[in-house]
Amino acid sequence: MTTIVASVNVARSAGAPGVLRLAPAGGPVAVGLDGFAERAERHPVGEDPALADELRLSHALYAYPTVHLPFWRTVRAQAGVAEPDAPILPGAFDEHLALDGVQESGLWVGDLLRFPDCTLVVGVPRLPDARFNETLGFAHAARMVAQSRWSGFWLAVRVPGTIAAGQPFELIPGPRATGVVELFRARTAKMRW
Repeated sequence: MTTIVASVNVARSAGAPGVLRLAPAGGPVAVGLDGFAERAERHPVGEDPALADELRLSHALYAYPTVHLPFWRTVRAQAGVAEPDAPILPGAFDEHLALDGVQESGLWVGDLLRFPDCTLVVGVPRLPDARFNETLGFAHAARMVAQSRWSGFWLAVRVPGTIAAGQPFELIPGPRATGVVELFRARTAKMRW
C-alpha cells in the first residue's frame, strides 16, 4: 500500500470564517520537536488543557488517516449537514497531517513514520471530544469516532525537518507492544457518550 502525505494543515489566518482552525499549507512546513512553529491550538485537541506543557512533545502533531473520509462523507449526508459527494475539507478533524495508506488498526505505539526530511513516532490515539461534533457538523460525531475507533493519533518528532503534501513516507515497525486501537479501547472504556 502506498503511503503518502495527503495534506499538511497549518493554522488559518486570524479572522478566517468557519469552524476549521487549520488549512492546507502551500508548500513544505518546518517541523520542530514540538511540531509546527505556528499551531492553531495551544493544547493538544482532545486532551486536558491543564496538561499542555506535559504533552507538548509527545503530542507534537496530530494525524488522521484519509481511508476513513468516504465513511464520514456518507454519515454527514445522512445527518443532513452535507451533500453525499461533498468533500471533507482538510483540517476537518483538526489534523496537522492527513495520511494515505495507514490506519489506526495497523499502527502500534512507537512505530516510526519516516518522511524524506523528518521522522515522526506514533504515540497515543486522540480521545473523542466535542470538536469532532463541531467540525463534522452533527451532534453525535464524537460518539461515532469512539464506536469506530477511527480517532487518528498523536505523533512525536524523532528527527526535525520539513514535511509537505505529496511526499511519500515509510512505516517502520517499532516494538509492537501496544496497538493504537488497543490503547484507544483502554482509554475510552469508561467514557460515556
